Amino acid sequence: MSVPVPPRFQPLLAATAELAERFADAGYQLYLVGGCVRDAFTGAELESPDLDLTTDARPEAIEELLGRYADVVWTQGKRFGTIGSRRGSQIYEITTHRADAYHPDSRKPVVEFGDQIDEDLARRDFTINAMALRLGAVQLIDPYGGLEDLLAKRLRTPLDPEISFEDDPLRMLRAARFLARFELVPDPELVQAMTSMGERLSIVSAERIRDELDKLLVVPVCAPGLRLLVHTGLAEHFLPELPGLALEQDPIHHHKDVLEHTLAVVDKTTPERILRLAALFHDVGKPRTRNFVDGGVTFHHHEVVGARMTKLRMEALRYSADDVETVRRLVELHLRFHTYRLGWSDAAVRRYVRDAGDDLERLNELTRCDCTTRNANKARTLARRMDELEARIQELSAEEELRAIRPDLDGEAVMAHLGIGPSRTVGEALNFLLQLRLDEGPLGEAVARERLDAWWAERQQA
Repeated sequence: MSVPVPPRFQPLLAATAELAERFADAGYQLYLVGGCVRDAFTGAELESPDLDLTTDARPEAIEELLGRYADVVWTQGKRFGTIGSRRGSQIYEITTHRADAYHPDSRKPVVEFGDQIDEDLARRDFTINAMALRLGAVQLIDPYGGLEDLLAKRLRTPLDPEISFEDDPLRMLRAARFLARFELVPDPELVQAMTSMGERLSIVSAERIRDELDKLLVVPVCAPGLRLLVHTGLAEHFLPELPGLALEQDPIHHHKDVLEHTLAVVDKTTPERILRLAALFHDVGKPRTRNFVDGGVTFHHHEVVGARMTKLRMEALRYSADDVETVRRLVELHLRFHTYRLGWSDAAVRRYVRDAGDDLERLNELTRCDCTTRNANKARTLARRMDELEARIQELSAEEELRAIRPDLDGEAVMAHLGIGPSRTVGEALNFLLQLRLDEGPLGEAVARERLDAWWAERQQA
C-alpha cells in the first residue's frame, strides 16, 4: 500500500538513497526490512544502527554493486545470501530474498533464494518484523498486517505459528523478547504453539539460545517475557531453574512466591546484561534449601547452593568463563550485606569490597533491588543501612585503596625474610598477612615483619 512517508523515515531514506539508485540502475529492487522499519513506526530507538536490506539480486550481484560503493565489503555470510559493507560510519547488511527452514534434526538452516519480497516476508519471525520499505519509489510492503498488529499491540506470526517455529525454533524465545519490549499480547495460537513445540528447541545451539536470553534480559521491563517462557513450559528446556522458583504456596507459612520475587528484582535492576543475569539467578538455590522450621520457612545457604547452580547452568549455555565467574560471585555474595546486622567494622567493609572486586557497584545495586517487601518501614530500614554501608566504603576508600588490598609484604619479601624458597608455606604466610591487612588495615613493612616472625615461630613450635 502507498502511504505518505513519515518524517521519521527520512534519515533511513537519506542513508540508502544512493545505494537504492545503484541497484535500480542495475535492474534490481532494494528494500529496507525488519527492525529498522518497525522501530521507525514506533519511534523507538533502533535496536542496531546497522541497516538491514533485502533484494532480488543474487549474492554475486550484491557484492559487485557494493564493491563500487562501499569502503569495505565482507562476504562471510555470502553462502546464506548476505553481503556486508560499510561506507563511512554506516553499515549495510544486504540479503537476497530467501526462505530459511530447518530440517527436522538439523541445527543449521537450509537457505533457498527467492525473487519475491512477499515470499521473503512470509518467512520472517513475526508480522511486526515482516514489513519492508521499498526504496526508490517509496512504498510500504506489509502483506501480513504488521503495522496493524503493532498499533493493536498484538504478537502474531506471518504464517501459522507451527510453520514459523518449525522453520526456526529460536523464534519461540524471540516471542518473549518482542512481547516484553513492545508490551504486546500474544495470539492464543502462538502461545499454544510455543507450549506444544518446546522440544523443538533442542535442535538450536546453546550459543543462539544464550544470545537470545541476553537480548531479552536487557529489555527495560523483561518480566512479561520471562513469564511467557515459564507459562508455556519453554524455559524448562534451557533454563529449568526459572520455573523451579515457582514454589508451591503453603497456606500455613505463606512464604513469598520466589519466582515473582525474582522477576521483580530483575526488572528493578539496571538493564545491563551481567547485572540482570545475577538478578535472574540470585535465588535459584532456594528450592533446594527450603526447610520449614518452627512455623516458618528457611533457605539457609541458598546463596552458596545457588552459586554452584548458576555456574553449571551458565556453562551449559556456553557463557564465557569471565561471565560465569562474575555472575557466580554476585550470586554467592548477594546476602553478604545482611550478615552484618550489628554494624560494619572496618574489617568487614574491607572484606566486602575486596570480595566484590570490580563488581562492587553491581553487588550494591543487586542488594538494594533484592528488597521487594511491601512493608514500607522495612524497605526504608534496608535502604538506610545500605546508604550507611556505601558511606563507610567511601570513607575507608579515602584512607585506603580498598579494591587493591594486598598483604604488606609480597612473596619475594616473605621468602627473603624467612629464608625459604617457593612453596605452599609462602602462600600460607601471604594469606596470614592478608587477613591481618583486612582486619587491621595497613600495618607497614616493619610491623608486618614482626607479626610474620611471631607467626613463623608459632608454626615452628607446632
